[in-house]
Amino acid sequence: MGFFDHLLRDIRSVIDRDGGQDAIPPLDGAMSPNDRLDTAVVIGDPLPGVDDVIDAGGGAVYVSAGRRVLKLSGTDYVTRTIMAEFDGEAGGLALHPDGRLLVCVAGRGLAAIDPAQPEPRWLNDVGGRPLVGLLSVTAAPDGRIFAVEGSVGRKPDEWRRDLMEKRSNGRLISCGAGLDDPQEVLRDLPYSHGVTVSPDGASLWLTESWAHRLSRFALGPSGIGSREVIAANMPGYPARLHPDGRGGLLLAVFARRTHLIEFVLKEDDFRNDMMASMPPDYWVAPALAGGSDCLEPMQIGSVKALGIQKPWAPPRSYGLLVHLDAEGEVADSLHSRAGGRFHGLTAACATHSGVIIAARGAGCLLNYTGDLR
Repeated sequence: MGFFDHLLRDIRSVIDRDGGQDAIPPLDGAMSPNDRLDTAVVIGDPLPGVDDVIDAGGGAVYVSAGRRVLKLSGTDYVTRTIMAEFDGEAGGLALHPDGRLLVCVAGRGLAAIDPAQPEPRWLNDVGGRPLVGLLSVTAAPDGRIFAVEGSVGRKPDEWRRDLMEKRSNGRLISCGAGLDDPQEVLRDLPYSHGVTVSPDGASLWLTESWAHRLSRFALGPSGIGSREVIAANMPGYPARLHPDGRGGLLLAVFARRTHLIEFVLKEDDFRNDMMASMPPDYWVAPALAGGSDCLEPMQIGSVKALGIQKPWAPPRSYGLLVHLDAEGEVADSLHSRAGGRFHGLTAACATHSGVIIAARGAGCLLNYTGDLR
């Protein structure tokens, strides 16, 4: 980068210092910080790699963790049954209207598991490009399947590098109930992370992490309509979203945005040197969990006092679950602040016994039984 490139960048930063996606909105109103997420109860033993959770009906839930999909049932979900095990990491889950379990598998594609069949059926590629980085899947009432790939050709565990490289290479795909006729519906998305069909089947909801955006599309017999941006500039990186059982949605936010990270994303020379010379765990970048390693960034500047990370410190990791109403407006939120226990939320679902939450950063499944407006 030459002298004039630096000069133009500095001039733009002064003229448009709070423009576009750079202005991080404050946490206020229904998004005001609280400690309610830390009151949730941990369900059973730790689940390293826990990623998604959906209601299985009959008082049970399906959970993806590592390379397995588990069914948790019984009182307090103490009974764990292995439903499937894969060669790659299991991620997004959905139940098809015909009863099949749909699973996103890193490096492999989309698996459809029929309880009556010994082997799953697979969708491995769309448009000649392998489904390496599938993150979420959903099914419409008419049987159509929609799924999102965060970054084409890149596995989900490389998400931090994807952000630091400022890639916009995600896609929304669709296929028939039999995994037939696969199509690319949208492409060049900035890390498409979550997708779900509204409870009434009339719309498709989509999150894009690197754009901090939540969108809605009308869902018709021939495909989706034009994009309606519901939230254009969220204070964190949105992940999966699932119905709340009342017409609204539960949206997991896996990390907060910070001014330091936004600044680093502008500084190409520094960021490239950082990626070339340091392990990813020590990059100035979001994290699903933090505070346990003295070598990680953000260790000074009153972040900690007497060994305790302050709740108001700039968060490298954070816990945030957002409750949206039927129109996508924020109705309520649960927080685990910088010094809290349950960070890195990737999914949540509503059940008769409470809201079940996948806290990937903490490596556990949570049950929140308090009020949720």
